[in-house]
Amino acid sequence: KDAPRRSIQRLVLPGVDLYCGDCLEIAPTLQGVDAVISDPPYGMNWNGKVTRGKNGTGKKGATRNHGKTIIEDDRPFDPSPWLAWEKVVLFGSNHFGARLPVGTKLIWIKRYDEAFGSFLSDAEEAWMKGGHGIYCKRDLTMNAEANTRQHPCQKPVPLMAWCMDKAKVPEGATVLDPYMGSGSTIIAAIRTGRKAIGIEKDPEHFKNAVERIKRELAQGDLFRGQND
Repeated sequence: KDAPRRSIQRLVLPGVDLYCGDCLEIAPTLQGVDAVISDPPYGMNWNGKVTRGKNGTGKKGATRNHGKTIIEDDRPFDPSPWLAWEKVVLFGSNHFGARLPVGTKLIWIKRYDEAFGSFLSDAEEAWMKGGHGIYCKRDLTMNAEANTRQHPCQKPVPLMAWCMDKAKVPEGATVLDPYMGSGSTIIAAIRTGRKAIGIEKDPEHFKNAVERIKRELAQGDLFRGQND
């Protein structure tokens, strides 16, 4: 017999629709999605531990143990369910590039110059549907926020907003992040006047993302109506 499906939790907020559940079950039921912008599990089978040499600041850092694996990171990632949309950006494409058509490369440079080659990767790669170019953005946010991040693979909000801009996602369009994690893509959509749908399978990460997104929306409420 097939394994029973997990219950799906849904939370609707202003301009945002959030689901806790399996994105492969939920996504086919959604309507009005204009773009998929996401950082999916790569298939690294990472155990959550980092033995740190020099970190992105160029200074010696302590060993960190994030203590939690990423759901479905223990199997190869299949990008095919997400390729039908017109506008798509998927991080980690160097891990599953053989399963992707030719497209544009978006490179996140996450190191200071003096820290190149010092600790793990100097940059991360995303695949964008269409085109052939390679574009880079340096964002050092995660170096400054290393001790406050809520997800071991958390992406900077400005980085995810840049991805939306590179994919030419218009203001008011709806962005789907099927692997929401800590909610950076959702917050980027909020800050740039776009709508968002987020799906996260891990209940703990879903809870943290909801709290983070609610804080973001509450900050926006402080300024609503000021310029009417």
